[in-house]
Amino acid sequence: MTITHLVTHSGGFHADELLSSAVLSRLFPQAQLVRTRDRDWITPGAGKIIYDVGGDYNAEAQIFDHHQRPSPLREDEQPFSSFGLIWAHYGRDFLKFMDVPEDDIETIHASFDKKFVLPIDLLDNGAMEPSVAGPLSILTLPSLLGSLKPVFDDTSPTADDDAFLSAMPIAQSFIEAQIKNLAAKSRAKNIVMDAIAAAGPSPILELPMGMPYRSALDEAEADHMLFLVVPRGDDWTITGIKLSHDTFEQRADLPAAWAGLTDAALEEASGVKGAKFCHNARFIAVANSREAIMEMAAIAVREAA
Repeated sequence: MTITHLVTHSGGFHADELLSSAVLSRLFPQAQLVRTRDRDWITPGAGKIIYDVGGDYNAEAQIFDHHQRPSPLREDEQPFSSFGLIWAHYGRDFLKFMDVPEDDIETIHASFDKKFVLPIDLLDNGAMEPSVAGPLSILTLPSLLGSLKPVFDDTSPTADDDAFLSAMPIAQSFIEAQIKNLAAKSRAKNIVMDAIAAAGPSPILELPMGMPYRSALDEAEADHMLFLVVPRGDDWTITGIKLSHDTFEQRADLPAAWAGLTDAALEEASGVKGAKFCHNARFIAVANSREAIMEMAAIAVREAA
């Protein structure tokens, strides 16, 4: 079936139908976006996808509302918003549009749903209080997208529609950036797993460039690894590996004698020619060559023993 119209409600908007529109308009760029509550428009028919309005959820009829009773629920009985419903049915096609490798589609679809879509669903349904974000609540994605609504005294008859259309590419940029990051993490995981295997029992993980590595480290149960070595431009860096995402505490710190030193002073303290910098907090150091940074890494491992 050719999709000719994307239909959602008129008036003020929320993150769920805005994000749904961002996904659907990428998949069906020739379809006209219609914001209305006209009964004829929000009744299923050929060529229409209707969402966040219409009082029904019927994927075969292409209507995806969640305001009716009983409302649609996930397998774990958490509520859907229109965004969750659209993602459930069109998310995999969107990932293909984003050139996500076929082997990664299911994993990234589920990850994006859990990390990005579900919080939107819960907030939209009142199943999660914005206050859980504490003082950062105004910076959550629904709040930021909501701030793009017209101000109360904008009397233009097209104010809501104009604001919605202006907000849509912003919503698209958030979705697409998150998916690109998830796809990049998947690529990085394969590289890191290979590096962990190559390192064997060594406590030093060497990677060809900076990249996300924590998930692979945890999955490989490489608890013996203490330091990460990567090139950075013309230099090389060694960093400590944190105990977890939730702390700055490291498995091992760089030597105390290096803290806050640079250039000649660090070369003298470390005994490594080419040592350039060590942060005062001892979580990163820099050298001008791989040979120098690996020498520093060996010293750091010995002192951490």
